[in-house]
Amino acid sequence: MLKEFIDFLKHYGVLGLAIAVIIGGKLNLLVTSLVNDILTPTILQPALNAAGVKKIAELSYHGILYGKFLATVIDFTIVAFIVFILAKKVLRDEGLLKK
Repeated sequence: MLKEFIDFLKHYGVLGLAIAVIIGGKLNLLVTSLVNDILTPTILQPALNAAGVKKIAELSYHGILYGKFLATVIDFTIVAFIVFILAKKVLRDEGLLKK
């Protein structure tokens, strides 16, 4: 039974998938911290201060808080670009993508 389970894990690449999920989750935390703790305070915050806004989460239009959404869009864009670069590199190395 244990051998069958190990064969199942190897055959379907479950361990590789688990590793990818863990690394992806940590990459997401890293990029979220980059956006919230470095990019927003250094790039966006001076413009927000000039507009009289203390934090990006306070950006709103008629009660709709779009500041957090804007930060999430920046976060997603960075993660998507990193995944694109990694996928392009892996596919090229596997011969599935033309140079």
